[in-house]
Amino acid sequence: MLQQIVLGSVLIVVTTFVHAACTMGALRALRMTHADRLSLGSWWIRVSLIAMLVVMMFFAALIEVSIWAWVYLAVDAFSKVETALYFSTVTFTTLGYGDVVLGEGWRLLGSFQGANGTIMFGWTTALIFAFVHRMASHDEKLATE
Repeated sequence: MLQQIVLGSVLIVVTTFVHAACTMGALRALRMTHADRLSLGSWWIRVSLIAMLVVMMFFAALIEVSIWAWVYLAVDAFSKVETALYFSTVTFTTLGYGDVVLGEGWRLLGSFQGANGTIMFGWTTALIFAFVHRMASHDEKLATE
């Protein structure tokens, strides 16, 4: 049990760093195309910027899911890459189909991943909301000037 707690905690720290790096990368990329250089009046530009942020953060989740899957393979919780990746994705997104489950020796690790995914998706949702809110605030500022 202690091994699962330590490993789960380490994986949460690692995925937090991955998510933070992807967040900073996404914000840097978006800043390069933000209001100072392009008019946010265009519907297509707005849609493109939001879509770009969503896609970048999806790739962050994909990396994080892959890290968890790799660990499941490394500890022999699963023997096939596809099974480990499938279980990892279902767990990270908290779908929890239950058609593939961890053995008794690794069940606690799966619950750590579910908690990790909930936090990462909440973070991503907040990031997207903040970005859209910033666009709206920018519009209000331009309208009052």
